[in-house]
Amino acid sequence: MRVSIFGTGYVGLVTGACLAEVGNHVVCMDIDADKVERLERGEIPIYEPGLEALVRRNHAAKRLTFTTDADEATRHGEIIFIAVGTPSDEDGSADLRAVLAVARRIGRSLTEAQLVVTKSTVPVGTAKQVRAAMREAGTGGFEPRVASNPEFLKEGAAVKDFMNPDRIIIGVADDVSERQLRLLYAPFNRNHQKMVSMDIASAELTKYAANAMLATKISFMNELANLAEDVGADIERVRIGIGSDPRIGYHFIYPGVGFGGSCFPKDIRALARTAHDHDRPALILGAVEAVNQAQKRRLFEKITARFGTDLSGRTFAVWGLAFKPETDDIREAPARVLLEALWKAGARVRAHDPKAMEEIRRAYGDRDDLTLCDDPYAALDGADALAVVTEWKTFWSPDFERIRESLAHPVIFDGRNIYDPVELAALGFEHESIGRGAGSADD
Repeated sequence: MRVSIFGTGYVGLVTGACLAEVGNHVVCMDIDADKVERLERGEIPIYEPGLEALVRRNHAAKRLTFTTDADEATRHGEIIFIAVGTPSDEDGSADLRAVLAVARRIGRSLTEAQLVVTKSTVPVGTAKQVRAAMREAGTGGFEPRVASNPEFLKEGAAVKDFMNPDRIIIGVADDVSERQLRLLYAPFNRNHQKMVSMDIASAELTKYAANAMLATKISFMNELANLAEDVGADIERVRIGIGSDPRIGYHFIYPGVGFGGSCFPKDIRALARTAHDHDRPALILGAVEAVNQAQKRRLFEKITARFGTDLSGRTFAVWGLAFKPETDDIREAPARVLLEALWKAGARVRAHDPKAMEEIRRAYGDRDDLTLCDDPYAALDGADALAVVTEWKTFWSPDFERIRESLAHPVIFDGRNIYDPVELAALGFEHESIGRGAGSADD
């Protein structure tokens, strides 16, 4: 099929590359000329495992091309995806300006009754706004067809998620649109039926509901983790105990220093705003966000409890800057909260991340109180203690003897509970983790 995608960000680029991989002819359009030129040269603007090879292979095969020409992209696509950003507005709602601008631009160039699909995460009612925007722009006499096809891609596993999805949600208003989307996704739906077809409003809400549920599990576990510290329990044992119940499961019940990234935080706020607009208080959603914001400060609170509130003259090593492993995304990352709190308290930071350091440089520029180290052990030089914020696999089994010899104080603040407290105690470390009270060493 001929597919066009407006937006070459995380969602648009993964979608385009994966659809091209199964034989579709895909045109990705973006208004950023420099970005398009880089993509044409095979340079990928984001880090995502497997994506670079996929883009290069399909671009070389001429199944995947990039353009700044909106007319060309619109004329090409039997199905046209809108995959541009929907950041949080000042009131927490999703900012739809880019989505509606694309809709108007598509409307001016439609050559037939093509199907226009919102891939971006958008609130209920957006498809109606997209249709209205296309009509206002003039659709050449064609009645625009719209649909919703929310993405469920995990950063760090997006290519795998797209190529082998656990579900494909489509929101449609007519049989023709449903048949088109079923045909497009047939290569990803071969082993068993993964496609769930519903009305457009339900599809739009499904995306927010899924992210809100997962974020709720995380905040709930973090709230329990803090209570576990107070009562002397070990949240890791609690996690295993409740996760063994199949009604709960083990996914998204790992305690830590909170969630970040481009999806959960803004989607929680957007869903809460939708509830507010309908005079329905979103009490749980408000609590989820409040717990998460507080949790992002837990490592700093533990650091000041150990070293005092005035950290002038002290240096801390930080391992992990991205909001999660296998990405370079630092949007709303817990590490940023820690860095900024340490700086405000007068401390210096020596930090390492396998992929996100360039993004940190871009965000903070050159600072006297920040040293970015290409090697994780170099970050330990001259540091009083180590804080582990992101659970990259390379941090899971480090050389603890080297860490102890490098640090001025043998203290590890373990924000992801990746180390065993009993083992670290035996090695002479003070180990501060999340939710592991006296119960972690009582036997």
